[in-house]
Parts: sequence; structure tokens; C-alpha cells
Amino acid sequence: MTIRPLLILPDARLRKVSEPVRAIDNTLRRLADDMLETMYDAPGVGLAAIQVGEPVRMVTIDVSKKADEAKQPKVFVNPEVVWSSPEVAPYEEGCLSIPDYFADVKRPTRVKVKYRDLDGQEHEVLAEGLLATCLQHEIDHLNGVLFIDHISRLKRAMVMKKFTKMAKERGEA
Repeated sequence: MTIRPLLILPDARLRKVSEPVRAIDNTLRRLADDMLETMYDAPGVGLAAIQVGEPVRMVTIDVSKKADEAKQPKVFVNPEVVWSSPEVAPYEEGCLSIPDYFADVKRPTRVKVKYRDLDGQEHEVLAEGLLATCLQHEIDHLNGVLFIDHISRLKRAMVMKKFTKMAKERGEA
């Protein structure tokens, strides 16, 4: 397993819509392993493949939070929200591609997500709480949407300006 570099805002690749996974093979499984390693190292609770520069529809998630709690890594290939509750609630979100910035985002409190696992088996999960938020956040990434797209235009503009300036200072823009 390899820790991969994360794409950081304003990297334009974060706005790319990811392609469906056509074949679940050893290359994809290695990518999933690398994504989990990268996610744990960051540390984070979710990661979309595009965040490590791979524009494929796969996300990794582990919402076990406590240090003494056993890791519960999950890999979702071609995840798709097929139902969401009418009830919405705010949750403070952050993103490994937008380090050290957090904002409340209102999302449906429950979602049903259809996906495949790394064996190609199709599943559905009815998620609520942190898992529901995380799935929606990561699936947004697959569609080129960032959590800052769900906040006010003014706040989003301030975040973009800050991260664009930081990228220029690093010589990346």
C-alpha cells in the first residue's frame, strides 16, 4: 500500500466528473488499498478516487472514530444515491482536499446508496448520521462537486481566494 498525494483546492481535477468503473481488477483493488492508506494517514473518514488524481467512481469510507475502535474500512464502487430522506440537517464538514476549513452543510439525514464491492457484488445500504453525510460528500466528489458548493457564495469565494493564494505561494498556480 502506498500513501498517495492529495489534490488540494484549487486543483481543477477536483471539478472533473469521474468515469464509471468498468472492471474490478487487481489494479482497482490496489487503488482502493492506497486510498484507505492515504485516508487513514491524513487522517480522514472518507476519500474519493479523484482526490488522489484517479477519475474513477470509487470511494473509501471508515466512520469508526475512536482510537480504540476497530477500523471498519468500506469501499464503494460506482456508488449512487437511489433515495434520500426529505428531512435535512446540518453537519459540520471538512475535506482532505480543502485542509483546515470546516462549514455546516445541510444534507438529507438518510440515504439509500447502491454500489458494488471489490468482488463485483451489488449492494444497497441505508445510511444515516455520519455515514449518510460522508457518502453524500464523497459521491459529490465523483460528480465534481465540493462541499463548499453547498455554502453561501460569499463564503465559497473567500475559501477559493485563500486556497488560490496559497497555491500561488507554493508555485502551483
